[in-house]
Amino acid sequence: MGRPALTVVVPATDGPHTLSRALAAVHAADDPPEEVLVVETPARCGPAAARNDGARRAAGDLLVFIDADVAVHPDAFSRIRSTFAGDPGLTAVFGSYDDAPPVRGLVAEFRNLLHHHTHQRAAGPATTFWAGLGAVRREAFLAAGGFDAGRYPRPSMEDVELGMRLTDAGARIVLDPDLRCAHLKEWTLAQMVRSDLVARGAPWVALLLRRRSGSSAMVLAPRQRLAALASLTAVGAVAGRRPRLALAGAVVLWWTHRELYALLARRRGPLAVPAGLILHMLHHLTATVAVPLGVWLHLRSSPVPR
Repeated sequence: MGRPALTVVVPATDGPHTLSRALAAVHAADDPPEEVLVVETPARCGPAAARNDGARRAAGDLLVFIDADVAVHPDAFSRIRSTFAGDPGLTAVFGSYDDAPPVRGLVAEFRNLLHHHTHQRAAGPATTFWAGLGAVRREAFLAAGGFDAGRYPRPSMEDVELGMRLTDAGARIVLDPDLRCAHLKEWTLAQMVRSDLVARGAPWVALLLRRRSGSSAMVLAPRQRLAALASLTAVGAVAGRRPRLALAGAVVLWWTHRELYALLARRRGPLAVPAGLILHMLHHLTATVAVPLGVWLHLRSSPVPR
């Protein structure tokens, strides 16, 4: 079997200002891809449809999906090539944000480090996929029907849902924590809440209900559930003016993610840890609110053609 050709597909239909930096990183990387497709039209087309369009036009054996707001590390394509070469039965691999986001602001740094921390702890076999930096065999991608652009016209759970369908069909997917990119997005507090509630949280609940899945992948792992319970306990205790219980909840949350807070302290200083705890509690509180919204989305949804 010859050397597989890589086609990078970048959805950029919303005119992202980070696109030039993302493409510069692609072209400057070691062992760069044979083909780079930037999907910029039609305007406001969702990333799922844009990626599908690029995949249909791709000539490569492996599709490498990269978001327009990430800068891949120099060894990203070398790692992808070696991963597939060393495992001919592998269908897909995806990576992680790095731990040094080139953005300013506590919210942005915390959010990117949280994603990094979650993916680093979930290394190995996966039942989901991540299109921020992920590679999949083109033949398997097309056979699965690509991303579900009908159900996900905007950025949401289209990559996770694709990974579930692929594994349902017997595919093997791996999360490689050393396959990394820098996230260029400058998160605001409003964007964080909206993502946790509307873009990810509620659609995630609806997806699990539609599949009747009890998945414990990544964010639904037992440790995450304990962190969510600790966050709710702390917030409720503050509202009920029970400071000792609030402190206990905060301590439990810190303990479940102490590596994350140690990383935040190294990046921003020890004083950033209490603020990080508050942001983390807000993250879990928003995700909890997303549950009834996700149930409502599930109940009102009907089959949509891809």
